[in-house]
Amino acid sequence: MGRRIGHPGIYLLPNLFTTSSLFAAYYSMIASIKHHYVTAVIAIFIGMIADGLDGRIARMTNTQTAFGGEYDSLADMVTFGVAPSLLIYNWNLQFQGKIGWLVAFLYTASVALRLARFNTQLEISDKRYFQGLACPAGAALLSSWVWICHQYHLSLMVLPFITMLLAVMIALLMVSNIRYQSFKKIDLKGKVSFLTVLMMVIIFIAIALNPATVLFLLSLAYAISGPVQTLIIMNKMRRNRRKSV
Repeated sequence: MGRRIGHPGIYLLPNLFTTSSLFAAYYSMIASIKHHYVTAVIAIFIGMIADGLDGRIARMTNTQTAFGGEYDSLADMVTFGVAPSLLIYNWNLQFQGKIGWLVAFLYTASVALRLARFNTQLEISDKRYFQGLACPAGAALLSSWVWICHQYHLSLMVLPFITMLLAVMIALLMVSNIRYQSFKKIDLKGKVSFLTVLMMVIIFIAIALNPATVLFLLSLAYAISGPVQTLIIMNKMRRNRRKSV
């Protein structure tokens, strides 16, 4: 996301990754309709990786265009808005009647609102932070929840209600004003410590051993980090006010 100003025309390489993200999302929707839920989840994560690469490649190769930005935003809507929504609906919300599809729609609508706000505030926003939970993070949390339930064969009576509660919470976080770290200022070309490299290796190994659990915990931790950071800042402001009185 975030490609708006650059050379005119259409460049193949970054838009090829955007198309790959869109294709993965469409494949996920077909898989969820056929009740292949794990396949649908994996396809969403593949689309997420492709989406993360297109913007970086466009910036690295100086092939940013207005067309690429618009195309990327439309693909994000499908990858992070429609595909996860259809996944949870086909998985267990379809048995909850009207409330089931309304919750699924709420999530999709929140993604659309989140993307629209992001696009309109692109030039004035602080690049270090996201305003509201980013759509890929929300889709990762919702999709990994389906994956982890399928992996551990969870079939509790309250499972659909937990899913609906999670979807609503993610939707509210996406349209909220809570700030999240964007990690866009990380210099991939710069030097890092040995401990950082070691931590990256450990994370990759953990994901390889149990991708469903690790991805769910990582996305949940990121989703919680915004409200926690906000509470810490508010607490510090209250303390400073008391000291100044």
